[in-house]
Amino acid sequence: TPSTGLEETEDPAIHLNPSVELVAVGVSTGGPIALQSVVPALPANFPVPVVINQHMPPQFTQSLADRLDNQSALEVREAEDGMPLEAGRAIIAAGGYHLTFDQAGTQPVVRTPERPTDVSHTPSVNVMLDSASDHFGGNILTVIMTGMGKDGLQGVRRIKEDGGTVFAQDESSCVVHGMPRVVAEEGHADAVLSLEEIAGAIGKAVGTPAHS
Repeated sequence: TPSTGLEETEDPAIHLNPSVELVAVGVSTGGPIALQSVVPALPANFPVPVVINQHMPPQFTQSLADRLDNQSALEVREAEDGMPLEAGRAIIAAGGYHLTFDQAGTQPVVRTPERPTDVSHTPSVNVMLDSASDHFGGNILTVIMTGMGKDGLQGVRRIKEDGGTVFAQDESSCVVHGMPRVVAEEGHADAVLSLEEIAGAIGKAVGTPAHS
């Protein structure tokens, strides 16, 4: 049977967190399929912006955004420089560019720099999370999902230092249990969740139930 992304978990780490201003997702190998179990389960009235860093080359991230947008109540867009961060919108980092954050007056927006180039991936989860910490402090819910390597670990360390919340995908539901494994092994994961539990846990944290 297809996953609805709504499996209930009683983990006490998963609770309403009114301070969350941004949901930031880092994912790599296996991500396009995994994201189809999470993003379409988030409602159109999702109360905070969502940003997704999926390791992919240029062009492919646009087709991923289009596919998820067609499947979702949430608006899903590939990042463009200066695009506003808005509730009810998920922004996917564009292949070949990082995703960072800025202010346009009082409006938070995304930026799409090509630098730094001395990182393992462009877009880089670490670069995204570092910039998110600069602008949102600890008011971030970070979700590290299936993927090879350890991109995101450095950024997660900072998120935790600032008081943010981190969820990691469990081994059994990952295509490659690399990125979430190193986060959990260092003790940074507030909860380790199956793919089926992630959307429901995100919804619970922001106070807006996910749906099938």
